[in-house]
Amino acid sequence: MESGLTNGVLVPSADDKSVVGGGGVKDVYGEDSATEDQLVTPWTVSVASGYTLLRDPRHNKGLSFTEKERDAHYLRGLLPPSVSCQDLQEKKLMHNLRQYEVPLQRYIAMMDLQERNERLFYKLLIDNVEELLPVVYTPVVGEACQKYGSIFRRPQGLFISLKEKGKILEVLKNWPEKNIQVIVVTDGERILGLGDLGCQGMGIPVGKLSLYTALGGVRPSACLPITIDVGTNNEKLLNDEFYIGLRQKRATGQEYAELLHEFMCAVKQNYGEKILIQFEDFANHNAFELLAKYRTTHLVFNDDIQGTASVVLSGLIAALKLVGGTLADHSFLFLGAGEAGTGIAELIALEISKKTNIPVEETRKKIWLVDSKAIKPSVLIGTSGVGKTFTKDVVEAMASFNEKPVIFALSNPTSQAECTAEQAYTWTQANNAYIFPGFGLGLIMSGTIRMHDDMLLAASEALACQVTEENYAKGLIYPPLTNIRDISARIAAKVAAKSYELGLASRLPRPRDLVKFAESCMYSPVYRNYL
Repeated sequence: MESGLTNGVLVPSADDKSVVGGGGVKDVYGEDSATEDQLVTPWTVSVASGYTLLRDPRHNKGLSFTEKERDAHYLRGLLPPSVSCQDLQEKKLMHNLRQYEVPLQRYIAMMDLQERNERLFYKLLIDNVEELLPVVYTPVVGEACQKYGSIFRRPQGLFISLKEKGKILEVLKNWPEKNIQVIVVTDGERILGLGDLGCQGMGIPVGKLSLYTALGGVRPSACLPITIDVGTNNEKLLNDEFYIGLRQKRATGQEYAELLHEFMCAVKQNYGEKILIQFEDFANHNAFELLAKYRTTHLVFNDDIQGTASVVLSGLIAALKLVGGTLADHSFLFLGAGEAGTGIAELIALEISKKTNIPVEETRKKIWLVDSKAIKPSVLIGTSGVGKTFTKDVVEAMASFNEKPVIFALSNPTSQAECTAEQAYTWTQANNAYIFPGFGLGLIMSGTIRMHDDMLLAASEALACQVTEENYAKGLIYPPLTNIRDISARIAAKVAAKSYELGLASRLPRPRDLVKFAESCMYSPVYRNYL
């Protein structure tokens, strides 16, 4: 039955869903069944709306809006009458977080806070870094990625799939922020030690960029997390009704290469030469290939290969004060020859070469990736992604021919680690977060246009220099994370200095005091006054 005119009045049929009962008037923009089959304009909002302000995570302050701000920004009646300071908000939220016994619940609560009140999220993370770092990043982020489809609430970052091939530049332009300085991108094929998680790997770029801001001071609006969805070979995900990605086998070969090349070209076209692109959790073959292919044309960095290597090298430099000798005096054994293991080995060889003037080809002979020759190494480094491979016997064997063995169990999350720090310590103590935030800040603040391996060496030495005698007395080879922002500022300064020295920095003139300049560039989570 169709609607018709009776005495000049529209009379709807009983089947007309565009009507809300009463009076026979069409409700074109109604929020009930009226809009189910109609096109509406969702971005139409009031020009001056306090309600909108409360739902803008970048500017929302919750109960911290002052009386004057509530008057000036149409917030009267939209908030309870109480006014709280940011410190009190932080205290309450930390109390609430600690009530959760399940780590994933804490992760979800933190992500909800980030989407609700950005500055408060970063204040919590900065002030409680040792407690919350494992929540927003590894190990909990691994479980979050595995269950990403079922806990998915609101999209964060950009999802670029094979459907967008030929239109990637348009997709980048859909992102509201135009002054992007750092992109963390993954294709989800090798998420931590958990394997192919496809589109659900988005938790990694989101988490990594949270640390760029909290630990390195890069402003949140300059950060863009991206997931390249080319499918997944994970049958469990393909059969999961809650999976949010493309339901197809992973694209490879020319199809994959063409999509990635279009992406890299579009990023450079949209954001310029100085945009830092960090490759994250790509499969080994793609990780090395992408880094080699684009390092001469883009500012690219792979944290799994280069960041891990820089952190480990820093620990080794610091450990020399405990175990004695130089790097050239030691032999190195790796369990695992993937991205991390190979990257660490190459950087160690490069550092030894720089210090001794011995060709890199020769210094590589001090490094083994498998124990096939009854080697008695002084340093044991695990990057295999296979859990519990550093058994009690292995660690005790290391201790039997080394008074102070140096052991790095680097695979993550914890379930995939070769052994835990507690186990290594009981049987006989690193984290990329020490390096990449400050490293990225150094590249950004100097306007670096290309990455150089000497910058990684500079970052390693800068981190090692911040280990105090008090730390050494406790057997520590890294400074405490509680000082991470100071650490990052000094790493950024050394990286920037090396960039200027190599002629790769474009921000001129060079600041006189790079440490103070780094500190001045850092994002502060303290609330702003909106009046």
